[in-house]
Amino acid sequence: MKPDVLTLVFFLLRAPGLLVGAERDFSGNYTDFTDVSLTVDFSAVLTVVDQRFLSVAIDASLAVEEKFMYLLGSPKLRTLAQALTPAFLRFGGTRQDFMIFTPQKPFVQPHEYHQRYSDFSTVSEDCEKLELPLLLEERLKAEWTQQEIFLESEDLQRKYRRVKFTEYTVDLLHSFANCSGLDLIFGLNALLRTADNAWDSRNARTLMQYCEAKQYKMSWELGNEPNSYEKKAGIRVDGYQLGLDFVHLREMMKESKFYQSAALYGPDVSQPRDHRRDLLEGFLESGSEAIDACTWHHYYVNGRDTSLEDFLDPEVLDTLALKTNEVLETVQMVSPGKKVWLGETSSAYGGGAVGLSDTFVAGFMWLDKLGLGAKLGLNVVIRQVLIGSGTYHLVDDNLDPLPDYWLSVLYKRLVGLEVLKVKGFSSSAQGKRVRVYLHCTEKKSTYYRNGAVTLIAMNLSKSPARVSLPAHISSGTVVAFVLQSDQPGEQGLYSRSVKLNGEVLKMVDDKTLPELKGTNLPPGEHLKLPGYSFAFYVLPEARAAACR
Repeated sequence: MKPDVLTLVFFLLRAPGLLVGAERDFSGNYTDFTDVSLTVDFSAVLTVVDQRFLSVAIDASLAVEEKFMYLLGSPKLRTLAQALTPAFLRFGGTRQDFMIFTPQKPFVQPHEYHQRYSDFSTVSEDCEKLELPLLLEERLKAEWTQQEIFLESEDLQRKYRRVKFTEYTVDLLHSFANCSGLDLIFGLNALLRTADNAWDSRNARTLMQYCEAKQYKMSWELGNEPNSYEKKAGIRVDGYQLGLDFVHLREMMKESKFYQSAALYGPDVSQPRDHRRDLLEGFLESGSEAIDACTWHHYYVNGRDTSLEDFLDPEVLDTLALKTNEVLETVQMVSPGKKVWLGETSSAYGGGAVGLSDTFVAGFMWLDKLGLGAKLGLNVVIRQVLIGSGTYHLVDDNLDPLPDYWLSVLYKRLVGLEVLKVKGFSSSAQGKRVRVYLHCTEKKSTYYRNGAVTLIAMNLSKSPARVSLPAHISSGTVVAFVLQSDQPGEQGLYSRSVKLNGEVLKMVDDKTLPELKGTNLPPGEHLKLPGYSFAFYVLPEARAAACR
């Protein structure tokens, strides 16, 4: 071979951008891409989720000292909650099983907060009348940071004291849910037991009578993670008895004219393991007819010993499928057709992982859980928490939205109820770090025509990815909503801020969210997914038969 030919061959082999998978990145430099090709099926819907599929929780820890419930009167928090509708609002968690409803007598001197802002305890159509004054909000937020230290200490020691709550907690919860447009689910204390270890319903009956008198529309739960009662309170409740407890609660609801057709959910067990699976089976045998959906809890990792790598590990994300299928099989075997919910879920148990669960990297676990959970057939997924103790919340201690909040709002606006089939193929080992899910586009959006679809994509690698759409839809316009950290590289994974298409997201003011705009991509281009990013791609011209 002649030297000049050898030189040319060498140049072609070495020249950046001339090899497959190499291309200029967004800054004009050449970089290697992970190539992923998609196949889609627009002909049929795999499954349909509830319109409140993405829902949120308020942890019962907020009511350990009742004054902190007044944070629910914050105009900012209500604005943030409204953007997540339609959704359920679950009030529950570990401390719900240590809470006793203790109505206040007229002659009892009210707490200073109740004294000064008694309007919160009245039902009012004027939600602005019930807003928390700014000075009081600032004071409560400052005090809440100290309260969280106390709550964390209790959690570490697993020593929980009984907490008395009054009408004010119920009033504030209902006001928040009503003014935000959320459907309230109230978790009752199941650790109140009789001498023969059946549920003692007297306190719940008092609470329900109060709520009925106030005409508070809500659904109910009974108990939180009953599989851990022995560790938390030295009490063991088997599944069959737990089912009977739910039957008893359902009978109480039937006696009420107001709550006889309200919904009841449970048993809120932890993910299946040994006694937990036996408990779920026993519960369904005796109590499945009493509930409207079967609830269980899922967390990927222990918040006290996890790592950044766990949050980006596809194998860790895949464990959700294993646990979900176990629960679905159990429910199908004992109570065919019963809906299954993730009644409480986040990234890491134990209150979350400090510096991870409330940062940008947590979005990969959250978005993948939404995509995979819907695909597997879960009907509702309730995020722990909107506000409450721990580090897995959607808003921080200043009530400012964290990255997972913005991700949730975009999901609500762009992702519809119908799940479609999509699969990604790659010759690269890095391809498994690109995960995709497909839905019909949210139908309430007037901007996108009938038949539009939304592709959910995430890139768990630092290298950018290039996603190829099937030929029959690649010629149409794509509207991209790409979320990245506000800081580059691995350090950005620890950030508490997020960019949408290059612009940092933050509230305009306490009552106004920014405009969440997509970017139109020219027809025929690959979808370029930056490293460490997740995105929603709307295909307005997909004309998916299943979405019409």
